[in-house]
Amino acid sequence: QASQEELKAAYRRLCMLYHPDKHRDPELKTQAERLFNLVHQAYEVLSDPQTRAIYDIYGRRGLDMEGWEVVERKRTPAEIREEFERLQREREERRLQQRTNPKGTISVGIDATDLFDRYDEEYEDVPGSSFPQIEINKMHISQSIEAPLTATDTAILSGNLSTQNGNGGGSINLALRRVTSAKGWGELEFGAGDLQGPLFGLKMFRNLTPRCFITTNCALQFSSRGIRPGLTTVLARNLDKNTMGYLQWRWGIQSAMNTSIVRDTKTSHFTMALQLGIPHSFMMVSYQHKFQDEDQTRVKGSLKAGFFGTIVEYGAERKISRHSILGATVSVGVPQGVSLKIKLNRASQTYFFPVHLTDQLLPSAVFYATVGPLVIYFAMHRLIIKPYLRAQKERELEKQRESTASDILQKKQEAEAAVRLMQESVRRIIEAEEARMGLIVVNAWYGKFVNDNSRKNEKVKVIDVTVPLQCLVKDSKLILTEASKAGLPGFYDPCVGEEKSLKVLYQFRGVLHQVMSADNEALRIPKQ
Repeated sequence: QASQEELKAAYRRLCMLYHPDKHRDPELKTQAERLFNLVHQAYEVLSDPQTRAIYDIYGRRGLDMEGWEVVERKRTPAEIREEFERLQREREERRLQQRTNPKGTISVGIDATDLFDRYDEEYEDVPGSSFPQIEINKMHISQSIEAPLTATDTAILSGNLSTQNGNGGGSINLALRRVTSAKGWGELEFGAGDLQGPLFGLKMFRNLTPRCFITTNCALQFSSRGIRPGLTTVLARNLDKNTMGYLQWRWGIQSAMNTSIVRDTKTSHFTMALQLGIPHSFMMVSYQHKFQDEDQTRVKGSLKAGFFGTIVEYGAERKISRHSILGATVSVGVPQGVSLKIKLNRASQTYFFPVHLTDQLLPSAVFYATVGPLVIYFAMHRLIIKPYLRAQKERELEKQRESTASDILQKKQEAEAAVRLMQESVRRIIEAEEARMGLIVVNAWYGKFVNDNSRKNEKVKVIDVTVPLQCLVKDSKLILTEASKAGLPGFYDPCVGEEKSLKVLYQFRGVLHQVMSADNEALRIPKQ
């Protein structure tokens, strides 16, 4: 928001500070020339309305974007943004053919009922009967990829394989999707499989109003029994900022009507649904609480009751790495029994392991299904996951330090040169502030501070920035905006990739004060 007058004033002040003619020492003169040129380059960008608008909106990457040289000079930031987005779209279209969006699911069903439902008299004469038999009774694998054809057309290829108790099959599908406008899209689907005949489908999405949309899916399944049509329509509406209402009508092999309300906020997710249909009618209520921690921990519970019986589910999920989320859910139902469902999401891949423990409601099965995963998770988290993530973070930081080592060394040399060039100006500022009992920076440090006992083994990495901060004092005030302080004159980044702070000990009206400020936090001293 700086005005042209403020830019000119700052430019003049830095020019006086770094002007080569003000320094007689040859080494200082050379350093002053380099810093003077940097200041001049910055002023050239900020004094031009077009380049300043680009830099304010997109930073240095906007200035480096190819194509600006042929753009007609614009007057407003809005027009600059429009031109930048057009150039970005052209670049994205050039990379369109190189992009796919792979998604996959692997599900492995495990039958572990022998752990709890054994009858000893049946195993007396069977060799090895003392060990419970755990079997994989079903598997399902599905995969899909997207191939953008144009900016509005996409081809989607998907396939799946399933097997259960020795019998199985698979299918392959090809879908062509076209975005018709900002309000909707349409999709044609063709499929074939070894268990079912050819499939032809049509799917459409349309925004009816800014708060309401509809999707329709028509399908024709060809088989030896004839043609089986199907139709599914979903009408959805925003009831308020965080709540959606859905009405679904399905006609065909499993006809049903379903209505549901979904409320999603920053700390919770609530769903209530009612379905009337053939063969199943049910009512379902679920609630999920989202903890505001760095691991994105969530606990959830649900109740589902219908013609098939009653099922109670509860569980939790947690982020275990940058791209992985691990979850476990216990399902207790009548007459379904007790099951444990373990799910791992890794980027766009999902691994699902439903473990059927017992056909009966046994307290022991519920207990072990609840406690077992918790004990295993906390043991693995402490012994494997946490050390691995710590080592991975150290490797990434080391890699970042190596890749930026030359740049940081250059910034450090520039900062040290700037501090040397500031000495005379700082001496005059301190004399003026002492005369008026104003603001004097006694000591200032910037970098990584360790105040927590749990981090006492970590190394403190700070630099002295007393002189650069005093040089920024004007009329007994020091004002820093919301930006990384590593970019200030006389500063550099002493610990790349780590959390940094600024600690200032200053004197105002003869009284000592101390303030601590986060790296990107605005600072104004003296405090009002």
